[in-house]
Amino acid sequence: MKTRTLFPLLSILLLAACAGPGPTPTAAPAATLPPPEVQSTIAPSAPQAPTAYPSEHSPSPEPEAEPIQTVPVEVIAEGLNLPWELAFLPDGQILLTERPGQLTLLEGQQRLAIEGVLHRGEGGLLGLALHPNFAENHWLYLYLTSEENGAVVNRVERYVYTDHSLSERTPIIEGIRGATYHDGGRIAFGPDGKLYITTGDAGMPAAAQVLENLDGKILRLNDDGSIPEDNPYGTAVWTYGHRNAQGLAWDNQGRLWATEHGPSGGESGNDEVNLIEAGKNYGWPQIRGLQTAEGMVTPVVESTRQETWAPSGMAFLGGKLWFAGLRGQTLYALPVDDLRPETLERHLAGEYGRLRTVVLGPDGLLYITTSNGNGANAVDRVLRVNPALLGED
Repeated sequence: MKTRTLFPLLSILLLAACAGPGPTPTAAPAATLPPPEVQSTIAPSAPQAPTAYPSEHSPSPEPEAEPIQTVPVEVIAEGLNLPWELAFLPDGQILLTERPGQLTLLEGQQRLAIEGVLHRGEGGLLGLALHPNFAENHWLYLYLTSEENGAVVNRVERYVYTDHSLSERTPIIEGIRGATYHDGGRIAFGPDGKLYITTGDAGMPAAAQVLENLDGKILRLNDDGSIPEDNPYGTAVWTYGHRNAQGLAWDNQGRLWATEHGPSGGESGNDEVNLIEAGKNYGWPQIRGLQTAEGMVTPVVESTRQETWAPSGMAFLGGKLWFAGLRGQTLYALPVDDLRPETLERHLAGEYGRLRTVVLGPDGLLYITTSNGNGANAVDRVLRVNPALLGED
């Protein structure tokens, strides 16, 4: 696989894409980020009224810019510590979370230490989402693991983000059980303007079937944390029966898809791609893989017991769901109009280690984070991938 290491400013890249083809940029060393140094100061905020949005999903548009990358993969940053989520600011700069507790502005090489983060096992600073009207309100959302009264918990918080500083800390949802494993953590705004949140079963499988708790669920909230009137159970719960969903993406028809980790240990495998529909029960722990039961949904595609993907972040591009594999160490692609195990594509297998996040950039390329560190070693990278140039493994 031909790989270039490059770290151009995203704003320059976008201008070049609009101007048409130009000379190939000269390769430069990838940016290596320094250790965390900056501590955020967070002030409480007054409550805000929820923002009104249309009640129906609209198709998610794909970027119009033509990709200008001429090699399949470019390493645009390295020296990161377990990056978990990535988002693009309106000016094209990249903001990401690092699981030990840092919110990092990639190109400015600036880190903010987020207060209250407990980095233990799979927990820490996980999901990141920008409000659909971020350019006006500067609202930024984080999913994090913390400790309260001796118990491990997960929660979502909202901040005002300006000039790489945080203020007006506002709890959005609390009471999500945390654990060393199965913390979920993906958050994303849908085409309907609602905030979707994946939670894990926190090592207590039976909790995924209990509608009265928030564990092993996909949640749906208004932007202020209130419950949308059309949620199926009158609570934050949108769907249930999930073991540890970690990827969310909407296709061009407005349909929501999720990736989910199957059993581990001696029963490893049965990782899933699911079509998410309101109120449905996705079966964990009663069924797994392609098993069936009345009132429960089986995945559209699963890995079988012979293979483990450990799927995480996901994006939709070119009619395909692109998702990262941690244990699989692979970038997978699944066409939504032909959902069969035989159509699942495998790319970059083993070339960059464990892959965590896949995000569609404003330039029409995929941005992928690796997850090869251990909390002490900052060895992870951000990759920029041109899917049109990938060969299937």
